[in-house]
Amino acid sequence: MPFEGPYGVESHRIEHENAQPGTTAWEIPAGMSTVAIQGFADHTYAAAGDAVGLYVTTPSRRFRVEAFRMGYYGGAGARLVWRSNEIVGRTQPRCQTTNATNTVSCDNWTPSLQLRLTSAFVQGDYLLKLVAGGGVGESYVPLTVWDPTSHAAYLIKNDIYTWQAWNPYGGYDFYAGQGNCPANVYPICNRARVVSFDRPYGSGDGAGDFLGNEYPLVRFAEQHNLDVAYATDLTVQQHPSFAWAHRALLSLGHDECWSRTEREAAISAVAHGTNIVFFAASPVLRHVRLQPSVLGPDREEVDYRDGAADPLNGNGSPLDVTGNTWSSPPANWSEDSFVGAAYAGFLEPNAAPADFTVAEGSAWIFNGTGLQTGSKIPGLLRSDFDHFESSTHPSNEEIFAHSSIPLAQAQSQIGASQGSIYSDMTYYTNPTSGAGILDTGTNNWIPALSPCPTGTTGCPAPTISKITDNLLRVFGAGPAAQKQPATPNWQQYY
Repeated sequence: MPFEGPYGVESHRIEHENAQPGTTAWEIPAGMSTVAIQGFADHTYAAAGDAVGLYVTTPSRRFRVEAFRMGYYGGAGARLVWRSNEIVGRTQPRCQTTNATNTVSCDNWTPSLQLRLTSAFVQGDYLLKLVAGGGVGESYVPLTVWDPTSHAAYLIKNDIYTWQAWNPYGGYDFYAGQGNCPANVYPICNRARVVSFDRPYGSGDGAGDFLGNEYPLVRFAEQHNLDVAYATDLTVQQHPSFAWAHRALLSLGHDECWSRTEREAAISAVAHGTNIVFFAASPVLRHVRLQPSVLGPDREEVDYRDGAADPLNGNGSPLDVTGNTWSSPPANWSEDSFVGAAYAGFLEPNAAPADFTVAEGSAWIFNGTGLQTGSKIPGLLRSDFDHFESSTHPSNEEIFAHSSIPLAQAQSQIGASQGSIYSDMTYYTNPTSGAGILDTGTNNWIPALSPCPTGTTGCPAPTISKITDNLLRVFGAGPAAQKQPATPNWQQYY
């Protein structure tokens, strides 16, 4: 049974799981080729009893698959759950590209094996490690294993829609492509309009964004024995009530791509009292929908980023037509009042990270950190950042952090027009259900949870860990307003 612990709602189930022998064998050695073997699964998530097809390409005569459940396991980081026999390798045909939408799909590949998930596959985030014979290459295939009966305190949601949106495999994703485009035109013309899950991930050694933007939080939760369950965007879309069965929905990674059904499910969850943490900036920014592929339902992700170009425009609900953002026509459904903040821009990749500045040192979220109003966490802010939107916001919004972003090092239309820009950590509570919604305001929150390298100074992980403890302790107890109702202070800053 779950119980209140020093880090939040804990579970003997997770404690016993992470007491099992761990291994670092899940890691791909430095210098190992990750393109000499690549693959994908015909499921993004599955439950015990399901069969998952794997499609693998390699010039090696033989390969094997090793299934690792990712967690803490005494610091090793994973547990080996299953290993295949040696499998005959093959070089699969070149993946096909649909020119009209720049969609790369490997649905012309032949299945390599079928993995039946036994009861040994307890719920969690898994990396299926593909190991080519002769030591010539290794790569990953991610898979989320869920428990449809879960009522855990926390639901970790892998943001696979955003993983796929940024997947460059085959030369096209929603942000870039091949061929010439007019200069200074955005979105770029040669981007994909439809991307397929029927292809490997061309980043993260095959794991997409999981290892960099999500795994540090998974490791953190399991290290602290938190009562966690697992899902993906698609799980929530296909089973909307699943989010309501948990006290807190944890949006991981760079969770910018949301479908209509997923968004409606999250809003319903808040109405049922489920708290939501947006651990990264720009959540619910991009508007996508799913459609079937040859290999099954919901295997292609659509985002024209231009409502007028979307074939569904005028032929369906405006809420399904994919404009550049959710706030674009014809949906015209800004995320600001739901998230509590709005996407503001990004720090340039080569820019120095910016400091996180505490706005309200007496707030519960900073308990035990030693931070006071005006205190800074050096170098925490990287990549995308969010800010409080004064025109559309919950009336009881509380700003926990208000951090200045150097305009010379950032891309921001807001900063360009106003002459200054900030990254805000925001919090509000739903006046009816009491659910709490928090946005950290930065893409670097989860990466900053990673353990500090030996001998380093100024690493933010201990402070970020304590703040995350405070957050999950309150959010795991039920509707956050019961313990920490939001106290509006936004007028002090905007």
